[in-house]
Amino acid sequence: MKRTLVLTVLLIQLVQLEAQSPFSLSWHGFVNPHYYADSRSVVGGREDMMLFYPKPVLLDSLGRDINDGWQADMLAITARLGLRINGPEMLGAKTSAYIEGDFTGSTNATINDLRLRHAYIDMVWEKHITRKKGNLDVDIIASRHRLLAGQYWYPMVIHEIMPMTNPLNMGAPFHCYARQPQVRYEYRNALGLEAVAVASWQLDNMSQGLLDGVPTPNTLFARHSLIPELNAQLRWNAVDLFLFGVAVNLKTIQPIVPDPQGDLHSSLSWSVFGKYSFGPVTVKAQTLLNNSLYEGCSLGGYLMLADSTFQDWHFNTVWMDVEKNTGHWRPGLFLGFAKNTDYGRHADALHIFGRGHDIDMLWRVQPRLTYTTLNGLSFTAEAEYTSADYGGAADPVGNLRLSLSMVYAF
Repeated sequence: MKRTLVLTVLLIQLVQLEAQSPFSLSWHGFVNPHYYADSRSVVGGREDMMLFYPKPVLLDSLGRDINDGWQADMLAITARLGLRINGPEMLGAKTSAYIEGDFTGSTNATINDLRLRHAYIDMVWEKHITRKKGNLDVDIIASRHRLLAGQYWYPMVIHEIMPMTNPLNMGAPFHCYARQPQVRYEYRNALGLEAVAVASWQLDNMSQGLLDGVPTPNTLFARHSLIPELNAQLRWNAVDLFLFGVAVNLKTIQPIVPDPQGDLHSSLSWSVFGKYSFGPVTVKAQTLLNNSLYEGCSLGGYLMLADSTFQDWHFNTVWMDVEKNTGHWRPGLFLGFAKNTDYGRHADALHIFGRGHDIDMLWRVQPRLTYTTLNGLSFTAEAEYTSADYGGAADPVGNLRLSLSMVYAF
């Protein structure tokens, strides 16, 4: 009751602020009940709503695979509310801020709790010029500088090409899916050429390492390095038609805390990505040379060797998403493939950190069909088959996920 009263008073104050100041407020969000059933136990998060891959065969004393068998669940934790604040021009820039939360929690232990998704300040400087197009004078943006500071998409998440799959994973672990506190600078010229530079830090998605001798995820491994995660991108963006680009990502951590020597380990990852629209159909694709993107809900990691040195283990990942983006009926298809290029080379490791080290190959086929009323209400049915090859003499294991969901967006 007390919490409801506080929220009511806060909303009233926000409405009064909007009426009395140069700031304007805009609310939006959605409610998204989601039912899903799996044919096998999976490695995932948030009641396995965020699915990574199926678990390997695990036999009991009678020779039965205890990871085999159907299970089902229904959640509405992705319900989301966002607030955009548009302000006056300051320092020559258009200014705004954005706050957004949902109820997935920051860990499995805090599921159903309110979680901060985005919270950032956005400043945009634009220079306009006028060009002749036939007999008309057309106003175009000659240059655009953008400075964003706060919590936003993890730098290797290219949000313009994000797969539009139904569950929480949004293409993970083939596609990164996370957010980080960061400072982000973007430049765009009149030809649509863009440069992006990001320095980011950790919060919900943490590196793994040895903390007081115990393997655990913690932000301390990144904090003790004193070096933020660095990302640079070059892109060509014709907003309504295509986007092509490359990205490079450098992460530096101190894998042992405390460590009197302060030894650091750096991991370098690359990406090539693109999006193209053919009338009502949009195709998105990305390939990752993934050296250690565990923090981005993807694959890869590093080894701690017997001589106290560190070494990355790598995944090559590629995915594609095709979707019809107009009309009431909108079919789509997601395809993903990942190959562990260092599979089986971990025999001399004292510790293995990351995700998927015991998997040789991973692939996914995920068709979907959405019916939208075009007024905020939509229904989606989806089938998701993920196969994991754990190598050795064992056959690959697969999980079939069937899901149904509704979205009421406002």
